Amino acid sequence: MSTSTAELNGDNLFSESEYRERLRELPPSAKLVAKVLESDAPLSQGQLAEESLLPDRTVRYALNRLEDADLVGSRYSFKDARKQVYYLNA
Repeated sequence: MSTSTAELNGDNLFSESEYRERLRELPPSAKLVAKVLESDAPLSQGQLAEESLLPDRTVRYALNRLEDADLVGSRYSFKDARKQVYYLNA
């Protein structure tokens, strides 16, 4: 992640400090999932559970919280269109 501004949902921009502030307000599981995505993205929910050692349900909760904060985006996997993969918006 760079210290420059990151594009979020089209025209909305936020700085590294705003990204960190949004992340600070989230639960530890969301912070861990964000850290995993920071080093290796895009990943599916199952891959995130495997990498973070968190239960699937906890990963799903963390992803929902990250999406609500506009910190994570998703798209369908190119390898398997039935699955979604997640990536950081920052």
